Amino acid sequence: VQLQAFGGGLVQPGESLRLSCTASGSTFHGYTVAWFRQVPGKEREFVAVFRWTGTTLYADSVKGRFTISRNSAKDAVNLQMNSLKPEDTAVYYCAASRTVIASSTSSPNAYSTWGQGTLVTVSS
Repeated sequence: VQLQAFGGGLVQPGESLRLSCTASGSTFHGYTVAWFRQVPGKEREFVAVFRWTGTTLYADSVKGRFTISRNSAKDAVNLQMNSLKPEDTAVYYCAASRTVIASSTSSPNAYSTWGQGTLVTVSS
């Protein structure tokens, strides 16, 4: 499967954005799909995951503000980001794998396929 992430942009603090990760070459059926983010000079950070079982997990820093969901009709995994803060500024990547175990879903090393990233900037 190949991944494409899009939906980033420039917003003000408190506003919302929705990122989408779409699949080509295959479908997301049976895949665990996650969002990570990275700022220059820092390691890639886990944001949220939609496991193939349908369960979700969020980083503490985004819990209650971000929602990850799967749109089966469009074969996409979306990340709805509300109440954005300047510290949410980063390049956001989606990643997918069929072989992620539950205890590793927040580790970037668990994912074999990555999208190209989309930049989210939160600034007044």
